[in-house]
Amino acid sequence: MNGGYDPNNYIVGFRPNDRGMVGDESAVEVLFDEIQYEANRIVRRKAMSVPKSSKHPEGITYRFHYGTLDGDTLLRYDNSHGVHEKHAGENVEEIDYPGIAELHRRFSREVEKK
Repeated sequence: MNGGYDPNNYIVGFRPNDRGMVGDESAVEVLFDEIQYEANRIVRRKAMSVPKSSKHPEGITYRFHYGTLDGDTLLRYDNSHGVHEKHAGENVEEIDYPGIAELHRRFSREVEKK
């Protein structure tokens, strides 16, 4: 996919160090990682348990993404930068974090409406 969305191109909330590792990988647990494709759309729901820190005080990092295979974001919830955010197209707003299960349900309901 030239310039398009590659669902395997990231680990939520982590950046590789100079050796290609993401820190203490033994402390990271993938809670769920779901990918669905339909026509020109992709839905990816990924959440990981991580060590609690100032960036991730809940010990969770997540990215719920709904977009096109061309790379356009239609809807995304994430805390990749340490702030809980909702992205709707070009609009970004901070949100209150209701917990991972409720946020997963909210995202799924919003995707069904689109």
